[in-house]
Amino acid sequence: MTRPPDDRPPYLRIAADIRRRITDGDLRPGDRVPSTRQIAQAWGVALATATKALTALRLEGAVEARPRVGTVVAGAPGGQEAPAGRERAATAAEPELTRARVVRAAIEIADAEGLTALSMRGVAARLGVAAMSPYRHVGSKDELVALMADAAYGEVGHPAEPPEGWRGRMEMGARALWEVCRRHPWVAQIGPLSRPLVLPNLMAHGEWVLGALADSGLDARTRFDIHLLIYTYVQGIAVHLERETQALAATGLTEDEWMAGQEAAMREVVTSGRYPALSRTLMEFEDGYDLDLDALFEFGLGPLLDGIGRIVDGAPRPA
Repeated sequence: MTRPPDDRPPYLRIAADIRRRITDGDLRPGDRVPSTRQIAQAWGVALATATKALTALRLEGAVEARPRVGTVVAGAPGGQEAPAGRERAATAAEPELTRARVVRAAIEIADAEGLTALSMRGVAARLGVAAMSPYRHVGSKDELVALMADAAYGEVGHPAEPPEGWRGRMEMGARALWEVCRRHPWVAQIGPLSRPLVLPNLMAHGEWVLGALADSGLDARTRFDIHLLIYTYVQGIAVHLERETQALAATGLTEDEWMAGQEAAMREVVTSGRYPALSRTLMEFEDGYDLDLDALFEFGLGPLLDGIGRIVDGAPRPA
């Protein structure tokens, strides 16, 4: 018997296929489901369609997004295809759409799946509104990303009464920036240093650091260079948080799984004799080297501030 053609929209067909895998037990609660990029490649659809499929599954409670993990199975699905009805209900509530809701939905997508998974259509799908609706509140994806970044920087503020001394204040500023990147790793990917983002909440972080040096006796260029050095130190480490998410989405391998696949190549390096210092260092690790970006941030911040302290101590003091 010939099966009738499936005339459902592509995103519903994809959602139904993933739902079937959950029902059959191929995907269990807590298991990662295919990412938007993996769906786009496997089904030959656009990223926006892949995002819409995952959104349909989220709306019915079959899956959930977990920051820095991705989209995972939330529990046994109900088995009913309700997305169409839910979309009609969401469309009826569409007049309540606001810029804040658009920005929040975009942040949720970027937090869970990385900035490369973000699209205006994907945001619309997550909100359950028409594809062009977000454009009534945000003019373009670039504008949306800027609003997202400003909102992220605004989540971490500074106390009204700063700590005494330039070092305590600068250290607090660096930790605040790191916390922003920890919460939203995609932030470190936005805007090269040569093209600074003029965002009110990011400017507030710059104001905090520069305020720490206001009475240091340093000239304006040195003060600003130090401000940029602190910013790039945080960003330079934090950029790898998002790159790991991108690598996970592209390969489907966790960090540990990928490293396991490099054992043969690393063994060849160690035994080749061409890299004695590297080999000796690696051999001293009893259980291997566990890269911890939080620990690396802490390890480098102290010496960085020590170096800045030498510059501050050498500044001329007013008579």
